[in-house]
Amino acid sequence: MKKWSWLRWTITQSFWRRSGPRGLPLQWTTWMMILTVRMQQRRARNEDCPASLSVRRQAFLCARLPAYWETAAMAFQCQRDSYAREFTTTVVSCSPAELQTEGSNGKKEVLSGFHVVLEDTLLFPEGGGQPDDRGTINDISVLRVTRRGAQADHFTQTPLTPGTEVQVRVDWERRFDHMQQHSGQHLITAVADHLFGLKTTSWELGRLRSVIELDSPSVTAEQVAAIEQSVNEKIRDRLPVYVRELSLDDPGVEQVRGRGLPDDHAGPIRVVTIKSVDSNMCCGTHVSNLSDLQVIKILGSEKGKKNKTNVTFLAGNRVLKWMEKSHSTEKALTALLKCGAEDHVEAVKKLQNSSKLLQKNNLNLLRDLAVHIAHSLRNSPDWGGVVTLHRKEGDSEFMNIIANEIGSEETLLFLTVGEEKGAGLFLLAGPAEAVETLAPRVAEVLEGKGAGKKGRFQGKATKMSRRAEVQALLQDYVSTQSAEE
Repeated sequence: MKKWSWLRWTITQSFWRRSGPRGLPLQWTTWMMILTVRMQQRRARNEDCPASLSVRRQAFLCARLPAYWETAAMAFQCQRDSYAREFTTTVVSCSPAELQTEGSNGKKEVLSGFHVVLEDTLLFPEGGGQPDDRGTINDISVLRVTRRGAQADHFTQTPLTPGTEVQVRVDWERRFDHMQQHSGQHLITAVADHLFGLKTTSWELGRLRSVIELDSPSVTAEQVAAIEQSVNEKIRDRLPVYVRELSLDDPGVEQVRGRGLPDDHAGPIRVVTIKSVDSNMCCGTHVSNLSDLQVIKILGSEKGKKNKTNVTFLAGNRVLKWMEKSHSTEKALTALLKCGAEDHVEAVKKLQNSSKLLQKNNLNLLRDLAVHIAHSLRNSPDWGGVVTLHRKEGDSEFMNIIANEIGSEETLLFLTVGEEKGAGLFLLAGPAEAVETLAPRVAEVLEGKGAGKKGRFQGKATKMSRRAEVQALLQDYVSTQSAEE
């Protein structure tokens, strides 16, 4: 009797004065949750609300509180039944909104649309390291789903009328993929901790592969192999995965693994349990049995940030897609290298060695050619004033060898290499004052940029087709200088 009187005092003093979400006091949310659990226990025993409370309070506690905590705990239909593909619900609100996305050209774009709130949703809002779902509401595409407190905002580009009954459909391929990767992460995390004491500090569900960050400076290949073997054994054991909710004051909470709750969390704690393996706080969607993971492949580990190690893995259908892609690549290499898959690595090594030798010989030949060209230009009867040369083959070293061999400070030397009308490299050498004056204009004409000092300027150009304009510019400069002398 005293217990219920104290709770009645709590409600009377707090609830009717300062309210939080849905009229509940922010400072008493924990006590309200405890009260809810006790009310549910009474219902299970077929007991009525305590007679010590007024009719008004009884109606509130017995009817509203359980529903409030269910939604405040972010218990959406997608969490109650992760395998559901369609769901009927009602539109609560629809308000103008904007969504920032990345366009096909890589630039950020802002889409105008609407945030649609439903009474309940089949589409998971991003959270717990898991990306959001995609799907449709009455065949209208949902481009993003985000959590805002106890509700989910669905971004659409078409408005929906509040009060309308709607059909929600989930992109099942994306949903099931996320279920496989997320449950796979829970399993790897638990096994890594159990076998080697390797704690998970964070994880990322990527578009192609997922990464788990372990609180260790290194993870050996033997440890990775042992973890992979153990997780796949548990998948073959067909261990069930189930979800339960615990109150904040439940002693079992201390036995549950987790990295803390969101700042705006309210209500029961959602716990995902893999039988005999792991219990973890989580809001995500999961498989109901490890057999649905099919298989897990750990691709390897590498050094991460702040003395951590990143472990990359694939689960379920991603493993099959990876195998299919790897097999296609293997077939293509077999055709190109004219050998079996077991000889691919050795064949590529031989090609690399041959390529390095050819590059070395080619470089020596280019150097000899550059020296020969320099001497030919120097001994040419047209030597003097402006000297130009273009070659399709060559590089910066090739042009610098020519400039070094000529070594003239009286003649303007304009060298270019690359495509006749495309992009390429250029070098301008000659009297320091002339190069300093002309270099910016040369770069401008060629629509390029570069740098230089002490009578030499070199850079990259995008319009090699305008070399004739540069030559005319240099000729005009030389003619003007000659006339002034």
